[in-house]
Amino acid sequence: MYDHLTLISGRAHPRLAREIAEYLGLPLANVELGAFPDGEISVKLNHNVRGRDVFLIQPTGPPVNEHLMELLILIDTCTRASAERITAVIPYFGYARQDRKDAGRVPITSKLVANLITESGADRVLTMDLHAAQIQGFFDLPVDHLYGTPILDDYFASLEVPAEELVIVSPDEGSIKRAMQHVERLGGSLAIVDKRRSSATETQQANLIGASLSGKTAILFDDMISTAGSIVGAVDVCKRYGAKDVYVAATHGVFCGPAISRLSQAPIKEIVITNSLALGEDKELPNLRTVSVAPMLGEAIRRIHRNESVSVLFD
Repeated sequence: MYDHLTLISGRAHPRLAREIAEYLGLPLANVELGAFPDGEISVKLNHNVRGRDVFLIQPTGPPVNEHLMELLILIDTCTRASAERITAVIPYFGYARQDRKDAGRVPITSKLVANLITESGADRVLTMDLHAAQIQGFFDLPVDHLYGTPILDDYFASLEVPAEELVIVSPDEGSIKRAMQHVERLGGSLAIVDKRRSSATETQQANLIGASLSGKTAILFDDMISTAGSIVGAVDVCKRYGAKDVYVAATHGVFCGPAISRLSQAPIKEIVITNSLALGEDKELPNLRTVSVAPMLGEAIRRIHRNESVSVLFD
């Protein structure tokens, strides 16, 4: 059924890799991953990939540098083992927020990472919800960019909140387009939180623009939750403007720094994320729900392998 297709998982998210393998009905290739005494990553692939269509599954979330370096070494391993084509499946692309020079003498690190992946021998990249869609152009190879929107919307549609009681809230002005897409799918009305950034790590949420939240159910959508400062500030604004219940949704649950503490204390009914990143036991919350992107990624892998259109997965 899948001639010459090989799935390989790094150590970043083996559970997601197993779910993708189960969706496709394929085993994961046997690979030995470890470390030398000095901390260098060691890789030995116990699987013949000569002439194979290889998909390496490795999100580059925390610890970002370790997972990125492991991905590069895995790509090089498959290149030197004569794989016919190598697709880096990166559900979460680390360094995506460093996508421009917003001050003097700073790097554009996401471009550097794209160069590293290209030069290591990858032929294609499959990723999800890049922080800035134009990062696709940083790669000198084909990029399939999927979105978690359909999966998250399917979950919220199952809650059957009446459209007249639903308000989709954009946590900042930059997320308005994403919020409007959710309105088109789920119904309801649109509101925007006026966010002002006071530093690289601190933001202030002041006002609400758009639909009234009084007595309504609010859903805040974002591409990722990192330290949770912005999203918790937006939740506070929603409650201050009279929202009955507030849901928070994001494709990537990075949850670094004070995120868990902030989210646990915020008046959030439910936090919904995808499993694009592995969550440790220290990042569990009683109101946290995870929806799987394995079927979407598995279907994308199947279509790429068969040279079929992937754009159908955007709907």
